[in-house]
Amino acid sequence: MPELPEVEVSRLGLLPLAGRSLLRLVVRESRLRRPIPPDLGERLFSGIRLESVARRGKYLLFHWPEARGWLILHLGMSGSVRILEDMERAPGKHDHVDFVFSENTLLRFRDPRRFGLLEWQSGENPLAHPLLAPLGIEPLSENFTADWLAKAVKGRRIPVKPFLMDSRRVVGVGNIYASESLFRAGIAPFCPAGSLSRARLERLTRAVQEVLQEAIAAGGSSLRDYVRSDGGAGSFQLSCAVYGRAAMPCPRCKTPIAEIRQNGRASFYCPRCQS
Repeated sequence: MPELPEVEVSRLGLLPLAGRSLLRLVVRESRLRRPIPPDLGERLFSGIRLESVARRGKYLLFHWPEARGWLILHLGMSGSVRILEDMERAPGKHDHVDFVFSENTLLRFRDPRRFGLLEWQSGENPLAHPLLAPLGIEPLSENFTADWLAKAVKGRRIPVKPFLMDSRRVVGVGNIYASESLFRAGIAPFCPAGSLSRARLERLTRAVQEVLQEAIAAGGSSLRDYVRSDGGAGSFQLSCAVYGRAAMPCPRCKTPIAEIRQNGRASFYCPRCQS
């Protein structure tokens, strides 16, 4: 599933659309995780201008002031958005929605597994939407500090990796990035979150932010269907120290990387470097 870095890379690639007018909306398949609102075409009428593209967690937020609202897009398990300059390019089987903009630009939403969604939120505050309101802290924000983390994990026995991946606490830190962050911080994924010392919390907050920033710089991670808005693939997965490297030597100490299951997800760590 595309996580925070992939969604942020997508957002950055879509910024050239800000200020352009929408000529038409084409919905070929409305049956996504939730049905596309049937009146979306009426809200996004011909000539309406897209003001900005923002992000909250793993959601893309498109602001349409003339429609007095926001289009909320989630990529789901396998979705991607691509900007195409070939207006005549025929859609594929899984190309469900086209946004045809001025200046011969086409934004195409592709989702083979149809687990993504397009939702509408009226008003000035998209964060009031029920899907966004419960979300936790942005790990790349200035508020994500060791002080915040110390308060959030106080008295918690939950293992630290599931805590990092809980979107009600911290948004967008998926399996790859949680594993890599914990490796850099020298913390085992099964370590109780509430037992972490101040020094370890400081290392962890710093590691999470470094890993996410590096992943954004690398275009995200392309493991299955994810591609950037220009069609290119992300490359962060090629530099992973532990994720997907079970039984391979640790890049630091050469100890074989271990793999365990946590909440149904694979966790990778070095038994020697992480405790």
